[in-house]
Amino acid sequence: MVMSALADDSMEGRMTGSRGSAKAATFIAQQMGAVGLVPAGDSGYFQRVPIALTRRSNGQERLSLLTDFASLDTFPADKRRPGLNVVGMIRGSDPVLAQQVVLVDAHYDHLGIGKPVNGDSIYNGADDDASGTTAVIEIARAIAAGLRPKRTILFVATTGEEVGLLGTRWFILHPPVALTSIVSNLEIEMIGRPDSLAGGPGRAWLTGYARSTMGAMFTAAGLPIVADARPSEHFFERSDNIAYAQMGIPAHTLSTYNMHTDYHRPSDELSRIDFRHMTQVIQAGVGAVRILADGAIPQWNKDGRPAAQ
Repeated sequence: MVMSALADDSMEGRMTGSRGSAKAATFIAQQMGAVGLVPAGDSGYFQRVPIALTRRSNGQERLSLLTDFASLDTFPADKRRPGLNVVGMIRGSDPVLAQQVVLVDAHYDHLGIGKPVNGDSIYNGADDDASGTTAVIEIARAIAAGLRPKRTILFVATTGEEVGLLGTRWFILHPPVALTSIVSNLEIEMIGRPDSLAGGPGRAWLTGYARSTMGAMFTAAGLPIVADARPSEHFFERSDNIAYAQMGIPAHTLSTYNMHTDYHRPSDELSRIDFRHMTQVIQAGVGAVRILADGAIPQWNKDGRPAAQ
């Protein structure tokens, strides 16, 4: 089972640049292969990301995205970190629309091994974001098993979201397709537990719902996807989608995060996941991606597009 593997202790919390992260990336690539996705990285399904441990002015170390791999070679071996995005593709069937790309993504990294809480030091990140990564794989599986979509779909699992969108930033600088060909982005983040403000089990919310026509497209199709009821939390700006939105791509995050207290704690475990709910949300995600791949292109509503960065 995809979810149980990603959130297992053997993945060591999937910290960016860690042994557990590399193990998780290998597993995700194997799943993409089993689904039948076309490899779209620079090394099969892998897109290598140059990451190193650098020192701040205050003396503290942090993970940093480097400008290129030549720069990585200037760091000692013990400061270099293996960074990997995982990228697979379903090519579109329509001679014209296949040139347009729908990006479906989730970050697979989490916080790794840290300060013990009640004797547990592994921050498994079952909800954040093994749930979203699982959804990306399962949506790909469902679509690959059906009629080919009209548009090309790029399925991406990124590293480094928790430490500054490192994987997404590199992906944007080194895209496997022209960025101008990407017409929409659906990020999937934390769908492992129901949210009463979305309507309970099986229902999800979309960040920045009113910013573009994407949410209304889903609602018109009868999908159980509603507006984010917590705009004061600024979830639209708090995941990888914001980097694409700032480039002008209608980009939103599908979630059911209910503000649970296991967020960024070792207790974000597989045992807390509501699998029936998550399965229903993934099914809604399949419908949403089908709409993006076969229907109209979402457009920004008035004043909805964020400022460019």
